[in-house]
Amino acid sequence: MQIGITAMGAYLPALRVDRKAIAREYSWSGLGMPRGGFRALAGWDEDSLTMAVEAARGLVQTAPESLRIASTSAYYTERSQSAIALDALALPRTVRTVDFGNSRRAATTAMLDALLGTGDQIVVASEKRLTQAGSAAQLAYGDGAAAVRIGEGGGARLAGFASVTHDLVDRYASQDHPTPYAYEERFVRDVAVAELIVPAIRDACEEAGIEPGHLTHVAVAEPVGGTWAAAARQLKVAAPNHCQSVSDAAGDLGTAMPLYGLGLALAAAAVGDYVLVVGFGSGVDALVFEVTGEVEGVAGFAEVLAQGFRLTSPTRFLNLSSALSLDWGMRAEFQQKSQATVLERVGRDTIGFIGGRDSGGNVQFPKSAYPVNPALSEPEVLEDVRLADLEAKIVSITADRLNFTPDPPFDFGLVQFDNGARVLMEMVDRPEQGFAVGDRVRMRLRIKSQNRELGTRTYFWKAAPLARPTLGDA
Repeated sequence: MQIGITAMGAYLPALRVDRKAIAREYSWSGLGMPRGGFRALAGWDEDSLTMAVEAARGLVQTAPESLRIASTSAYYTERSQSAIALDALALPRTVRTVDFGNSRRAATTAMLDALLGTGDQIVVASEKRLTQAGSAAQLAYGDGAAAVRIGEGGGARLAGFASVTHDLVDRYASQDHPTPYAYEERFVRDVAVAELIVPAIRDACEEAGIEPGHLTHVAVAEPVGGTWAAAARQLKVAAPNHCQSVSDAAGDLGTAMPLYGLGLALAAAAVGDYVLVVGFGSGVDALVFEVTGEVEGVAGFAEVLAQGFRLTSPTRFLNLSSALSLDWGMRAEFQQKSQATVLERVGRDTIGFIGGRDSGGNVQFPKSAYPVNPALSEPEVLEDVRLADLEAKIVSITADRLNFTPDPPFDFGLVQFDNGARVLMEMVDRPEQGFAVGDRVRMRLRIKSQNRELGTRTYFWKAAPLARPTLGDA
């Protein structure tokens, strides 16, 4: 049977920076930056790993054969993101994992490898990239993730592809200079269009047996503005670029950009349409898909793009994007060190949020040798219960401004799951009116603690509102 795309998933942070409001604060400088739309902004406790897990959560009803994560902003340099995500998603440790990086087209490369292989595979792309305050990238970039599941059947089959490797230095970031340095746009656009994008798309369409003009929808990750417009004129393609919608509402998502645009394109396409996705970075991947049916999950991409909380505070934006270091006082002067022995012993149950059900039906977290149920007095092996995928209700809530958090207030309280489990948890994605007893919440994977001196992080789940408001226009 033909290998194709069977399902997709997307995740964007709740906060959306109003570009107009932030650009207005820079108006005295004369610096050029985007002034329309929004930029998706990750919370202080989100990173490329947590967002990758959120994007992939809806795709793991059954275990895949492999899990691939693409990112240029992974926190760890010698610890596999996909291995951590495997435990967070409660997948078997027999699932093969691999990380892709060092190029913004890493996700399309990983997806192409999966499509050309065999078996059931998940590819996730996720980014939270650093930017320099005042740079165009500060408002042009966005944080977010997208995931695709590839297997037999599916509603989109690979009809043709082409890849071109070319060390075109359009921008670079390194360990010595982690924020991006961009080269002159006209130079990048001219070289990218003439030598990379146009030839690759023509070759991919030729392999698919169609003319470029037959493309109905495209998702092209542009290195600079106007790239697709120039390429479309040469190729005589009138199809809309769905990555532009992502750029306007959330920003340039790096490795996740072509996958998110592909989700929007497949949602808008009809059976028989041809859809193009292009990943750019150190070359080009051009993939042409024929739509043969429905792809699960793509209908939610536009919904995710349209939701969020508007952020207009320049200082809060600079603080959360790590462009401004605030003096939080003595309460912030503490370090939390994660012990490898503790992670080995209970780490999988912790990051997977797996509690236990005893013989009397009581569900508890964390698990223990002796059940907390007072009706039981003997040790027993508890049945695994994954709480990460369940809803709960807030039964107590505190908005604390004494405990340190990089984004006050510190919301925490007791939540009760419908199966009876009660857990003291932090709350995130604070609604405008705050949290209240009785609110229904869902679980989100977040950073629990971090030790900047040692460069370590721990992860756990936090409670968030079930739904987000519609963003509206900027």
